[in-house]
Amino acid sequence: MLRAIAVLAVLIVIVFLGWMVYLNLQVGDGGDQFAQCRQSAVAGGAAAIGGPFELVDETGKTVTDADVLSEQPSLIYFGYTFCPDVCPMDVSRNAEAVEILESKGKIVQPVMITIDPERDTPEVMAEFTDYLHPRMLGLTGTAEQVKAASQAYRTYYRKQASEDEFYLVDHSTFTYLTLPGHGFVEYFKRDVTPEQMAKTVGCFVDKM
Repeated sequence: MLRAIAVLAVLIVIVFLGWMVYLNLQVGDGGDQFAQCRQSAVAGGAAAIGGPFELVDETGKTVTDADVLSEQPSLIYFGYTFCPDVCPMDVSRNAEAVEILESKGKIVQPVMITIDPERDTPEVMAEFTDYLHPRMLGLTGTAEQVKAASQAYRTYYRKQASEDEFYLVDHSTFTYLTLPGHGFVEYFKRDVTPEQMAKTVGCFVDKM
């Protein structure tokens, strides 16, 4: 009888210690399944960025975030096609990262959301994105729709004063990674290389 009690006590201690180890691991990474992949810290947490939007795709069809982001991991960039240098470089970097990932069997969708809907019609977006990557999705919309999407992702843009149509638009330059079922999970700055981006995105995809 005493032996049985002793064995039971040992089992209880083992279970207790195992539970404590589990709790410590959970606290250590906040219960975040992607903790090992994250390279950045977001004020307010990942839940503070992203959300529903309604925009217009390259065919002129109205789409929502559920239509375009629910099937595949996506790299989202807010820019505009008349941008003289920054946007083409950033979006090309994103396209190169997507190609690297594709070579490893990981399919990620590159997305560009314009912050210049006045000039970036669906046709203009289609021509621009098709040139950069065959699977890149270009999204535009009304000024109100674009503003709502920008606010959801906490991006900044401002049209510069101009007397003609050759104006520039100041804007933030982050690229956002979203995952089906998780939404926004990570962002990338301009100095991240295609190889670095592909490695980080691959980590997230592997842990989905």
